[in-house]
Amino acid sequence: MRYSELTERQLVASYTDGNHKAFEELLNRVQSKVFGKIQMVVRDYELAQDLFQDTICKAIQALKDGQYNEEGKFGAWMMRIAHNLCIDHFRNAKKMQFVRGNDDYNPLDYVSDKAKNVEQLVAKREVSKEVRQLIALLPAEQKEIVMMRIVYDMSFKEIADQLNISINTALGRMRYALINLRKYMEKYQVKLVL
Repeated sequence: MRYSELTERQLVASYTDGNHKAFEELLNRVQSKVFGKIQMVVRDYELAQDLFQDTICKAIQALKDGQYNEEGKFGAWMMRIAHNLCIDHFRNAKKMQFVRGNDDYNPLDYVSDKAKNVEQLVAKREVSKEVRQLIALLPAEQKEIVMMRIVYDMSFKEIADQLNISINTALGRMRYALINLRKYMEKYQVKLVL
C-alpha cells in the first residue's frame, strides 16, 4: 500500500483500524508546519519539542476516542491542538510564581501589606463577573482577541502570529470588541466602578 497516494480521510480511517504507519504518513505531512508554528509562538526549541510531543499524544488520543471531525483537514486540526497547548502553556506560566534562588530569600518580601478590605474584594469580584459576561456576548473572533490580550497578556504581534493574521487585523478586532463592549454596557446599564 502506498500511503503517499491516500487522502487524509483514508489515512485516518486506516489508523483507527489499527494501522500505525497511516498515522506516520499523516504526521510526516504536517509535522514541519505544526512544529514551526509552535516554535514561532514559544520561541524556545526545547519547549517547542515538548509541546509538539504533547500535540502528537493529544491527536493520537483524540483519534482513538473517535473525536476527530472529518469536516476539517487533519493539518488544520493538528494546528488547533498545538495552538490550544501553547495557550495552556502561557496560561500556566503566568500562574507560576518565580522566586529567587539565593540565601537572601525571604517569603515575607512577597506579601503585600496593602490588603484590600472585604468591600473592595467583593466589588472587584462583581466587576470581574460582569466583564466576563459582557465578553461572552462578543463574536468569537473578537472574544478570542480580548482573551489573548487581557487574560493571557499576549502582545498584538504574538496574537497575530498565533492566529496567522496581520497585526492590523488583530488591532481592528480588538477595536471592534471594545466598541461592542461599550454598547453592551449601555444596553445592559452596566457601570464599572473600580
